[in-house]
Amino acid sequence: MVRNFKNLKIWNRSREFVKTLYNLTKDFPKEEQYGITSQLRRAAISIPSNIAEGCGRGTEKDLNRFLDYSIGSSCELETQLYVAFDLDFIDDKVMESMTDEVRQIRKMIIAYQRTLKT
Repeated sequence: MVRNFKNLKIWNRSREFVKTLYNLTKDFPKEEQYGITSQLRRAAISIPSNIAEGCGRGTEKDLNRFLDYSIGSSCELETQLYVAFDLDFIDDKVMESMTDEVRQIRKMIIAYQRTLKT
């Protein structure tokens, strides 16, 4: 049972978030290119990637596992945003906006998981 991930709001919204994050991290210090910048980008990309991979698997159990990976990546990403804030790479307003969006995406993934269990 392969699902079309491109029709999922969570996939599209998390993809948009990746674009926003890439634009944000362009202004991070160059010496962080292989540090926090890379970590943030990889965690963000992991969210829609795991949603897509789960949809391409054959069972709901597999899909749920990959949705769990996406949730884990969202928690990792939120932590990394806090670190970027602590290092003064982002300000209060950006921090609030970005972490709020990560939390909203995570809530959407969890809600989608609930629909699979019913």
